[in-house]
Amino acid sequence: MVDETLILRKLSELEEYTSQIQGFRSISVEDYKSDWKSQRIIERTLQMMIETCVDIAGHIISDQKYRIPESYADAFIVLKENGILGTNIFRTMEQIAKFRNVIVHYYDRVDAEIVVGILRKRLEDFDRYKDTIVDWLKNRKV
Repeated sequence: MVDETLILRKLSELEEYTSQIQGFRSISVEDYKSDWKSQRIIERTLQMMIETCVDIAGHIISDQKYRIPESYADAFIVLKENGILGTNIFRTMEQIAKFRNVIVHYYDRVDAEIVVGILRKRLEDFDRYKDTIVDWLKNRKV
């Protein structure tokens, strides 16, 4: 049985992180590149947001006894396979999970333009994910 309280708490954390990072939406690429403190805050907050989404997926997968994902991105594939995520939100979350690996492992260093682009244009994707999970919680068979 799905631990709805746990998932709702995680969704609340996601909302809090999204709210906290909003203050950086207007940062320029140049300011981002030149300010290591902003880089650290933004990248770490994005990492926490992504990992919270993956954690939510993991709880659903475990509770529903779906197949075990092989990676962060695969967790969203499992949700899509089981009808929880639609194609558009799935593709977005899969990309977001892959971006998390770039942040964590510094593959070729983090591209400032991508990070600023996420801040300006993609934060709503986290709200879409949250709304999708809330809708699933409301509509799932008990």
